[in-house]
Amino acid sequence: MDAASEASQYAHGVIPACAGVGLRFRHHHEVVEGHPPAAWFEVHTENYMGGGSAPAYLDAIRRDYPISLHGVGLSLGSAEGMDVRHLERVRGVIERVEPGLVSEHLSWSVSGGNYLADLLPLPMTEEALSMVCTHVDQLQTYLQRRISLENPSTYLRFHHSTIPEWEFLAEVARRTGCGILCDVNNIYVSASNHDWNSLTYLDALPAESVTEVHLAGHSVRQLDHGQILRIDDHGSRVAPPVWDLFEQALMRFGPVPTLIEWDTDVPTLEILLGEAAIADSAIERLRNDNLCTNVA
Repeated sequence: MDAASEASQYAHGVIPACAGVGLRFRHHHEVVEGHPPAAWFEVHTENYMGGGSAPAYLDAIRRDYPISLHGVGLSLGSAEGMDVRHLERVRGVIERVEPGLVSEHLSWSVSGGNYLADLLPLPMTEEALSMVCTHVDQLQTYLQRRISLENPSTYLRFHHSTIPEWEFLAEVARRTGCGILCDVNNIYVSASNHDWNSLTYLDALPAESVTEVHLAGHSVRQLDHGQILRIDDHGSRVAPPVWDLFEQALMRFGPVPTLIEWDTDVPTLEILLGEAAIADSAIERLRNDNLCTNVA
């Protein structure tokens, strides 16, 4: 059974444990008119808060496909708290779309009321942990639903961080009951940049908390002093070592909804669906291996 057929068996809004793709504006018309064999779509919440054609397209698409909402603007790591007006607009999109999953980032992006248009890293300290947990609790209470938190891609570390990032994220999930959006590409990028062990990161995440996986491409830059820096730019196909790490994630977490992200130089929908098919093949191999193990 292919991913699209599997998705059609699910109730409206439920995200199946197979691969979907990030829906971008250039593909709206093609999806509405052509009904491509996608299992599900994820959209950035903030892109559908206003008027115009975008919300109307999403209204049409959600009638045929499960939708996940992925936010980028709540700034859960900001010391000054969440913007209530922005939070109200997020809830409005959720009520309209009825998504299967809602997620945000472990990051901050607001200072002094100014939105910085970036997902900035947090110091991994007890104080930051307490603050993030408070904001996640507030968000879940306000929305009356579970949200998932995505691990960041990082390029610098704070000297005064005292908690490994993977333990920080796992503890937020333990204290608040939130889910974890495990971005495998982000783990690979950050681990490469900081000389972390990617498998240590995966092993620290509680499998029961992982609600979704993200996959994307990244770029590689050579710095002046010879160091290699990996940049999470979502502008290319998933790299082979990230596919390998995805297989390791599946063995730890089992089949979960998996998304192909592509935000820079967005390609044709056919290319995105091709990347999703690779992810689905890995998920299907895992299912078959588990079946053979249970039979044995």
